[in-house]
Amino acid sequence: MTKASAGDGAEWLLAGFGLLRRSPLGLGLLGAIFGFLTALPLLFAGQIGMFMALQLLLVLVGPVLMGGFIHAVGEVDAGRQAAPAHLLHGFAEGRAPRLVALLLPQVALAVFAVLLLLVLVGPTQLQQAIAVLEQAEGQASPDPAMFESLPIGRFLLWMLLVFLLGVLSYFFTFVATPQIMFERRGALESMKRSFAACIRNVPAMIVFFVLLIIIAFLVSFASQLVAVIARLVAGPLAMQFVAQILMMAVLMPVMLGASYRAWQKMLAPPDGTAAPPPPASGIEV
Repeated sequence: MTKASAGDGAEWLLAGFGLLRRSPLGLGLLGAIFGFLTALPLLFAGQIGMFMALQLLLVLVGPVLMGGFIHAVGEVDAGRQAAPAHLLHGFAEGRAPRLVALLLPQVALAVFAVLLLLVLVGPTQLQQAIAVLEQAEGQASPDPAMFESLPIGRFLLWMLLVFLLGVLSYFFTFVATPQIMFERRGALESMKRSFAACIRNVPAMIVFFVLLIIIAFLVSFASQLVAVIARLVAGPLAMQFVAQILMMAVLMPVMLGASYRAWQKMLAPPDGTAAPPPPASGIEV
């Protein structure tokens, strides 16, 4: 496990952009496919059952497709081109269950966030807040006095704590996917090593997060500007689709390229050898 400097956080993102420049059509297309898939539930916004089913399917399949995306990034780094078929590599060699297991930190975060909200705010005041928000939605100009009785400070504290916990949960998966794809490690071991590497390199992670937020804002803003044309031609739903596809076509290659480079710098075996393969039977996590 290698110690990274604070500036390495910026270098990871620059490497992500560099990989995208080497295969703009290949990696850009993979990102666009991700954008299309994540926007697909919008077509069923009026059908709550289908909408939730698609969302759940995307949540479960997403980590596996990201594994395939990381494989494509590795192909580009090796001098080859990325192709849509690479997205399916996460399903090969029994990797899918291990990649899906990377959802565990997010599930734990969601459960803990709900419990934390109940502890900080309380069920009674939470119900009161929901009632006030529902009442405010039906008014063109809600009266500010409606919100005076709400525990705003506790809600803000809850949001801050959930944000910090969200960052910590991301530490578990930041460089876990490359370990599963390239080193054939189990999910639990990969998450443990990913968390340890991120904790050891907090300054680099801070730089990475700050720059990533700035990049995400700029890319999102540019995507929205371009998508306005789609709104004029085909309506607001088309605008949402175009904005999502354009944004993901850039952000996904950069983010996963940065994860790939961070893995190379912090955890990749120096001789390029993989960890021992998982057992042939059972589900390896």
